[in-house]
Parts: sequence; C-alpha cells; structure tokens
Amino acid sequence: MNIVTVNDLSMAIEEKLDIDALKAKKYANIVMDFFGFEDRIIDNALEQKDRQLFYMLEAQGLLHTERENILLSNGRQWRIHYWLLAKNTILRYSNNQWISTKNKISQPPQHDTVYSYLSKDMWTTRKNSSM
Repeated sequence: MNIVTVNDLSMAIEEKLDIDALKAKKYANIVMDFFGFEDRIIDNALEQKDRQLFYMLEAQGLLHTERENILLSNGRQWRIHYWLLAKNTILRYSNNQWISTKNKISQPPQHDTVYSYLSKDMWTTRKNSSM
C-alpha cells in the first residue's frame, strides 16, 4: 500500500505545473486536507474554487475521477462522483524517477555502454571500408 504525503504531492505539483515550491506546497496542503488518510473523496465535499484546482491536477495526471451508480429505493439511479489520488504518478515524481525540465543538465551521451563491446579491429575495418 503506497502512502502519499504532503511533501510527495508538493514535489509532484511543483514539477508538473512548473510552479515555485511555496505555491506547490499550498496546493498540496489544500488537496491533502480533503483526502486526509483516505484514497478517495466524494466530489460534493468540494467548493467551486477547490474543484478548479482538482481539475488542474487531473489534467496533469496527479488526480483522477471515478463514478458510481447507486439504485435508490424508489428505483431511480443516483450517480456519485469521486476524486482519487494518482498515487503511482505522485510517488514517481516525488522519488525523482523523472527527468526534471527545470533541473536538466546538458550532458554528453554515454557511449561507453554501446562502444565498449566493440573490438578495436571493428573501428579500423569500418575506417578502411569507407575509403
């Protein structure tokens, strides 16, 4: 069972929305205040301004929705909408298993892994055949 913390969500929000850490922490606190120790919450708990934040995070893959149809005693269908944390995505971003566009450092490609298996004769053979 994966547990998402405020810090995990904050780091994921910071990267996905490309915003500063302070604003990301604020957004993460708002979201986690709704979820608490739960994996999903009912949409009715949100106000419109909070729902806008949730939609923004859903667009970035950090939250997702699901719905459930319930049959009422009078025979009508009742649809309930839920918000769920995309735990794997959030944890992947918080554990630095992604390449940050902000912190990307230009490095030359590592040729050792491919070329180290070729013998020196291979290089001279290629050089001689191209002349």
